[in-house]
Amino acid sequence: MFSRSEIVEKYKKKAGWLSKSYTLKKDIVEAFKEACEKQGVSQASVLSAYMVEYAKAAGIEIKERE
Repeated sequence: MFSRSEIVEKYKKKAGWLSKSYTLKKDIVEAFKEACEKQGVSQASVLSAYMVEYAKAAGIEIKERE
């Protein structure tokens, strides 16, 4: 039998999710977190939207997994 965390990890891999870690300045991270909370949006959704727009601006289209 698989543990819950093993099941979640298997799903994330199959669905194309990836956990990424970046080193950023604390004041930028805190301001970003506060702005997202104030707007009622998740940090991940804002970062994802920005990454898509940045890639498009560079002429790269995101290939969605099916």
